[in-house]
Amino acid sequence: MTKISFSSLCTHELDDNRTTKPHVLPIYATSSFDFQNLQEGIDIFTGEKKGHVYSRYGNPTIDTVAKKIAALENYGLSGEAQAFLCSTGMAAIHTALLAVAKSGDKILTQGNLYGGTTELFNKVFSQLGIEPIFTNLQSIASVKEALTQHPDIRLMYCETPANPTLACIDLQALGNICKENNLISIIDNTFATPYLQQPLSHGIDIIIHSTTKYLNGHGNSISGAIVCKNEELSKTIWNTLKLTGGTCNAFDAWLLNNGMKTLTLRMDKHCSNALTVAKRLESHTKVIKVNYPGLESHNSYEIASKQMRLYGGMMSFEVNGGMEAGKTVMNNLKFCTLAPTLGDVDSLILHPASMSHLKVPKELRLRNGITDGLIRLSVGIEDPEDIYSDIEAALENV
Repeated sequence: MTKISFSSLCTHELDDNRTTKPHVLPIYATSSFDFQNLQEGIDIFTGEKKGHVYSRYGNPTIDTVAKKIAALENYGLSGEAQAFLCSTGMAAIHTALLAVAKSGDKILTQGNLYGGTTELFNKVFSQLGIEPIFTNLQSIASVKEALTQHPDIRLMYCETPANPTLACIDLQALGNICKENNLISIIDNTFATPYLQQPLSHGIDIIIHSTTKYLNGHGNSISGAIVCKNEELSKTIWNTLKLTGGTCNAFDAWLLNNGMKTLTLRMDKHCSNALTVAKRLESHTKVIKVNYPGLESHNSYEIASKQMRLYGGMMSFEVNGGMEAGKTVMNNLKFCTLAPTLGDVDSLILHPASMSHLKVPKELRLRNGITDGLIRLSVGIEDPEDIYSDIEAALENV
């Protein structure tokens, strides 16, 4: 280095001193990247050469983790998928929809979505002239009727299993309908993860994840992902993400990468614990109904068995006594954590009517089984006896 002043030496970066490849992905905590000369910068900006420019456009940590998620969703399938990491799951939903929908379009969707997604449709996209059409996506007849009544439907958005009723839809059937009607299909695959369910194999165009949940699994970062195989759609999504700026940061991507290393181990335990707790709650006298697709009594058991490897770690149950009974159970839990999230290694519990779905119109909520006494449980990987005993003790107060 040319001799410079002490203060300049303090300010400037020295050359990267790495000599061998790190075993664990590094955190590239940098906002921008240096060009060796002007021509290199021109080549990268014009697309003549691949390279990083600015971390909103891409970052080695973020890009590496996105590539892993794409590989997981596309595992065993032909061709390649592309993934993009966003700042949150909601940013992923917003970016994907903003990329593919325009004013005057309608979105065919279901009434039992995550409350935040319903709000996004009703309060943000409606102002852009993009209207949600809520129907029962479990009914092919209802889907076809909605498409006949609303010829300006341009895309379908779904969750399966749905939050919080765990209702499942037939991905292959809906994927086929979307292809026949030239609709773009989008699915939130957060509950299932690519380990349990691969929507791309059923012809779905775009996959959304709140990677905050099961993919990370440890409740220590927030991010979202968009996965797509269609090159044209991928370019549109990328341009929208780049310009709206809802991109992930390197540290959250790094935490996500660490979490994914134990995804299969965690999901196996989540699933086995959830089935154990669901079966026991099903026979409890103060529980009206248990929503878990692994129970033969659940209306989605056959569909889930067809398109999922296992049935997931999410469930919900309805307490006899409505709103007050639901609140009573919540206030008497000692082991399960009351928290408005899911997918962590410890068990998390939530009362949708007063929390996640508080701002969803009550009529829409009740029509889709999200009752005042419904409680959502993200079953952790603890000893299942501890989880059930806590809920059982809380139910004694109802």
